[in-house]
Amino acid sequence: MKSTGIVRKVDELGRVVLPIELRRTLDIAEKDALEIYVDGATIILRKYEPACIFCDSAKDITVYKGKNICNDCLSQLRG
Repeated sequence: MKSTGIVRKVDELGRVVLPIELRRTLDIAEKDALEIYVDGATIILRKYEPACIFCDSAKDITVYKGKNICNDCLSQLRG
């Protein structure tokens, strides 16, 4: 993991501001969803990209009955 040298405080509502430089670098726009992971005492934020529930691919995703499925897996399901 690479340190950015940027330190931010958590406000009284539990919010942390991501600096514009990081948002631009990581292509994070207003209203983008972020996934939150915990690894021991480390919190990891990652831009959410919908992925197939079967193969974890993020390419050509279709929502079917509320689930994300890629076109390849959807074709296999159809037989």
